[in-house]
Amino acid sequence: MKASRQLGIAVVGVGRIGRMHARIIAEQLPNAYLAGIYDISADSAGAVAAEFGVVAAHSIDELLASPDVDALAICTATPTHSELIIKAAAAGKAVFCEKPISMSLTDVDAAIAATEAARVPFMVGFNRRFDPGHAAIQQAARAGELGQLTIARITSRDPAPPPIEYIQVSGGIWADMLIHDFDMASFIIGSPVVQVWAQGAALFDIGIREAGDFDTAVAVLTHASGAITTIDASRKAVYGYDQRVEVFGTAGMAISDNQRVNYAQIYREESSQLSALPYFFLERYEQSFRNEWLAFTNYALHGGPSPVSGADGRAPVAIAMAAALSARHGRAVNLDEIN
Repeated sequence: MKASRQLGIAVVGVGRIGRMHARIIAEQLPNAYLAGIYDISADSAGAVAAEFGVVAAHSIDELLASPDVDALAICTATPTHSELIIKAAAAGKAVFCEKPISMSLTDVDAAIAATEAARVPFMVGFNRRFDPGHAAIQQAARAGELGQLTIARITSRDPAPPPIEYIQVSGGIWADMLIHDFDMASFIIGSPVVQVWAQGAALFDIGIREAGDFDTAVAVLTHASGAITTIDASRKAVYGYDQRVEVFGTAGMAISDNQRVNYAQIYREESSQLSALPYFFLERYEQSFRNEWLAFTNYALHGGPSPVSGADGRAPVAIAMAAALSARHGRAVNLDEIN
């Protein structure tokens, strides 16, 4: 990487998540700058490039050949991730890749191997690790403040289902939604998952049912340490984006509760009121996304271990595959059946 302490980051794929990343890179990182944009839609690329005053490249190869580009942020559709990681690594660029790396473990392993062979920094975009509340309870758990960890509980509820067009290509609820929670379980407990039991249902969305997916899901994860994580998920929480994490041990408990639009509390004679929950994940996890990019920039410029390594990124993919198999066959699935 450059010795100048300024990291040039190009963004590939400027849909909803890619545009958000481009904004953070352009406006909120003191040691990095937005070095370019590419999207298969020239109109989308041009609009985002104009918004942030950078050049829209005509191809990935053009971006990778630019001396201004030190790192590539891959925010394209999941099936393209592994190929782009391999190309970026071959060009000697640091790589940030949105989750998941791939839903094929063969492709995941090929991508990781390419970054290791090229010795380029590689980080997977599991942003919830960088949420201040989640990070605080993880630190308490890892520091031994809670004693022996025995149970974690994760609630994951979106305000509304995504478009059916997305669900048809997303890999389903285990891959597009709970994969964050599978990562959080390993992050909090600090022990790999060895067994998964999962059950799903399509209770309120006919389109999701017809697509063969679930709108409601539960998973129970057994860790190598013996600890157990339970996860409940829904694609529709009418009151907002509901994200809660709890970890319990022999010496105490830690909770990362929901964020709110503000922290006003209104008390009246017959009722009291708190402010609403954020309605969308971009609002709920705004700080975590910025912290994620600060961590990547520091890592790419100064070295050290990856904040979210290839191995970290691989684990929730395997868990998601095990959960899908468990829900399909109605039995617990050991991870060694998947890996």
